[in-house]
Amino acid sequence: MIKITLSRKLGELRITQSELAEATGIRANTINDLYHDVAERVNLEHLDRICEALGCNLSEIVEFSPNQLRTVRSCTSQSVYKQKV
Repeated sequence: MIKITLSRKLGELRITQSELAEATGIRANTINDLYHDVAERVNLEHLDRICEALGCNLSEIVEFSPNQLRTVRSCTSQSVYKQKV
């Protein structure tokens, strides 16, 4: 699962959503969707601008944690592949 942790980063830096929108040129509604982790799609250019404006790495605003079901499927498909080779 991908989780956007922009709210935590902005809190750490004491930067408002409005200030980030102004600094990046990204619409306030888009920043709000990322802030609340409700964005269905994320523009890579936006992530680049946000990281640049905040002086941070992508890993500081985006987290990945494996989904149990996907992990099981992934392991199964890898073992099937290894058996065929």
